[in-house]
Amino acid sequence: MYPDHPLSDERGITPIALTLNLLWLVFGGALAALGWFIAALFMVITIVGIPWARSAFDNGVYTLWPFGARPLARDRLYGEDIGTGPLGFLGNIIWFVLAGWWLALGHLFAAIGLAITIIGLPFAWAHLKLAGFALWPIGRTIVSSDQRRGAY
Repeated sequence: MYPDHPLSDERGITPIALTLNLLWLVFGGALAALGWFIAALFMVITIVGIPWARSAFDNGVYTLWPFGARPLARDRLYGEDIGTGPLGFLGNIIWFVLAGWWLALGHLFAAIGLAITIIGLPFAWAHLKLAGFALWPIGRTIVSSDQRRGAY
């Protein structure tokens, strides 16, 4: 992580978000995040997938701890880099065609299943947030939900 990364601030996480994250981990979030981390490792091993490995890792981090966090364009925090320019756009198109749409569809189906019960609604919302991030992850990072500092 970057030294001035928003998730490394001292404000911490709210008790509700902590509780929801712990429940999320116990009831499948840890397994889903492990899948993303294995996918990132596989992408690095194949060499061809290296440009997408960071996105898969970021998806894993977001899947591990979705409450109290949100995606934000990296250029709003750190300025322009290779993933936020035209190459990042091209990478996102390739990601969308090869993986993004069906990964997002999986999150959407999970959200629909969880939304059937009132208790599952927060977890359904988390799956919808993850679906959006899974569609177009390159050039984005995860920040705390209340983070505004540093974004321009």
